[in-house]
Amino acid sequence: MKKEDTYPRSFSHIGITVPDIKKAVKFYSEIMGWYVIMEPSTVKKERDTAIGQMCIDVFGEDWEEFEIAHMSTSDGIGIELFTFPHGVKEAPEFNPFNTGLFHFCVQDPNIELLIDKIVAHGGKQRMPIREYYPNDKPYKMCYVEDPFGIVFEIYTHSYELTYSSGAYTE
Repeated sequence: MKKEDTYPRSFSHIGITVPDIKKAVKFYSEIMGWYVIMEPSTVKKERDTAIGQMCIDVFGEDWEEFEIAHMSTSDGIGIELFTFPHGVKEAPEFNPFNTGLFHFCVQDPNIELLIDKIVAHGGKQRMPIREYYPNDKPYKMCYVEDPFGIVFEIYTHSYELTYSSGAYTE
């Protein structure tokens, strides 16, 4: 493409570092329903493979190996899980005021059931379920935390419906 065009790019995947990749794959597949595309496997630092060289480019030289797994949401968004043997095993303090990735969001019309499942499997509900437009639209949201301390949000409706003016009134 020679001409410089601006158009909406699609979201491909998100990478999440977890302390235990097998437990994370189990949680995200059983509780979130995400598909396992590639079971956890080990990547070693080596220059003679494409993946080894790519990882050296990304992570630098100060590593020897790590585990990786690939999952997918129902709409094809990738979830790339990493576990590094010498990484910090605790989630960083939740601080949305600092620059960086703040959260990701999933969508489930049965927000109450999903939150109950997350909590029953070691996660946390960080706030009460809130309505965006009480008595007008049925859009709900809530921040939760997985068992590894990763904060994310749940919406009951699509991003477009939630924020577009006049969309979907009861």
